[in-house]
Amino acid sequence: MERLPMQLIQDIVYRLRQGQSERAIARDLGHSRMTVRRYHELARGKGFLEPGTPLPPPDLLLAHLGPPAPPPRCPSSVEPYQALIEEWLRLGVEQSAMHQRLVQHHGYPGSYSSVRRFVRHLRPPSPQATVRLETSPGRQAQVDFTAVGKLKDPGTGKLRPAYAFLMTLSYSRHQYVEFVFDQSLPTWIGCHRRAFESFEGTPQEIVLDNLKAGVLQHALEDPVFSTPYRQMAQHYGFLLHPCRPRTPQHKGKVENGVRYLQRNFLAGASFVDLADANQRVRVWVREVAGVRDHGTTHEAPLARFQREREALAPLPPEPFQLEAVREVRVHRDCHVVLEGSFYSVPHALVGQTLEAHLYEHTLQLYRGTELVITHPRAQSPGERFTRLEHYPKEKALYLERTPEVCQERAQQVGPSCHLLVVYLLAQSPADHLRAVQSLVGLEARVGRERLEAACARALHYGDPHYRRVKAILAAGLDSEPLAEEGKAVPATPRTYAHARQPEEFFGPEAPSC
Repeated sequence: MERLPMQLIQDIVYRLRQGQSERAIARDLGHSRMTVRRYHELARGKGFLEPGTPLPPPDLLLAHLGPPAPPPRCPSSVEPYQALIEEWLRLGVEQSAMHQRLVQHHGYPGSYSSVRRFVRHLRPPSPQATVRLETSPGRQAQVDFTAVGKLKDPGTGKLRPAYAFLMTLSYSRHQYVEFVFDQSLPTWIGCHRRAFESFEGTPQEIVLDNLKAGVLQHALEDPVFSTPYRQMAQHYGFLLHPCRPRTPQHKGKVENGVRYLQRNFLAGASFVDLADANQRVRVWVREVAGVRDHGTTHEAPLARFQREREALAPLPPEPFQLEAVREVRVHRDCHVVLEGSFYSVPHALVGQTLEAHLYEHTLQLYRGTELVITHPRAQSPGERFTRLEHYPKEKALYLERTPEVCQERAQQVGPSCHLLVVYLLAQSPADHLRAVQSLVGLEARVGRERLEAACARALHYGDPHYRRVKAILAAGLDSEPLAEEGKAVPATPRTYAHARQPEEFFGPEAPSC
């Protein structure tokens, strides 16, 4: 069992008191989960985890929580074959081949993992050398998120899991720190914007971990960045450089900043709420972290930052604005609904889920990383933004042919067609609009002359309806002369009456028509 430094033991106890899990502590601090668990058991037994119990001084804490007793070591099932293993190691035999030979020729019942552990015990791995990379002023910044336990939400008064966002300038080691309640994309972008404003400039390159907010899919040669993050990089003019997966040492400067924050600022500290933590950490960055003698540069980060500030690119006139990112579903009417307003998308996407990026004045809809459409953002609920080309062609025609458009097209056909359309729309536009649309649509099938003649015939015989015009065209009666050839088309549709009255058939008691 490894013996941990005093500050690290204090950090583990602080995190346990804040409610962080053993798994998360082991991941953040870079130690085994078993080590954290044993210190957890020791701290619980000493009563250091009880709410309200003050922590003893660091030296007394170390005395109480010294190195826990190592767990009893069980003899390995490979020990009887140690001589064989050492000989195979001398000959360069692979570990998988060792396990295979033991099973086949020596009746070994154990697993391959047991062989690997035993070989590691015989030949511990040698430490690997690393290369420290130093960058010029203004060249690079490194960013990261880290869990910091639970902090009180100022809005609700409840404890919530909190995280620290850190951006460290690689040359000066000056950093920006902000505590937040989530690692969402808007929070990620907002923290970047406030960090740049704090530095009064932007570096040429950002080195980041493979956070979901920044990198959707990682391949070393072709990383796929989330669209808003890529847009923000273009807005501020910096390059994005993701680390290889599971290689935090590639952004070691911000990783060191994380450990320094945990051990110097967070360890043993308590805060009223998130706002109090952010206020105090800003002071700490200026008055403690910024003026310390840095272990690598042996200069104060703020002093080096004064030289680096001039090398940073100036901020753009307007900050990058992204208010929210939401998932939306395309409904059957070819629209998505956001904040009570409606935005159209191509009909081929009906039923699919898109990603909506909400900016101050615009809204963008994405399918993966592909931009589908950009709309103006509604200023009040109920607004509708529709593009007719998003509907199927046959559906869009109905919206394109308004009453005014239908009258214009009918006037181009002829006076009879125009009169019939005006008559139908005057009766009830809502009920007859579909018939009028179909009527003017006949021009494409039969031509203007036939449609005009059919409309004149329908008007002449007092039946000005779409179905009558269609029947006249189907029977070919539009080419037949009218009974009163040569007379002008009446100004209103002709009305007809019965030639004989009902009394002639049913007597004086018959009802009149």
